[in-house]
Amino acid sequence: MGCRKRAPASELLRVVAIGDGAGQFSLRPDPARRLPGRGANMHPDPACFAQAVRRRAFGRALRITGVVDHGALAEHVDAPTPTTGQPDRPRVASKVGRPT
Repeated sequence: MGCRKRAPASELLRVVAIGDGAGQFSLRPDPARRLPGRGANMHPDPACFAQAVRRRAFGRALRITGVVDHGALAEHVDAPTPTTGQPDRPRVASKVGRPT
C-alpha cells in the first residue's frame, strides 16, 4: 500500500480495519491472516507505513470512510522483529546422534 511495490504475500503484513460502530476505525495488524473482513497488504517497514499514512492509502484500500486510528499498527511496525525469542548467546553443539 505505501510503497506500491510487489512482493510475495509471505513477505507482506495484512492489515484489517475494526470498526467501533460510531464511524471510527482502528487498524489492526493481522500477521496470522485470520481476522475477518477486508484486508490490505503492506511491507512491515516503518518507511512503507509512513508513506501509506501520508498518501491516505488505508481508507482507499480497505474501503472505509471516517476517522482511521493507526496507533496499534504503528506500534507493530515500529517494534523490533524477534528472530528466535531467545537471548543472543552462542549455540552449543549437540552430542545427540554423534558416534562415541
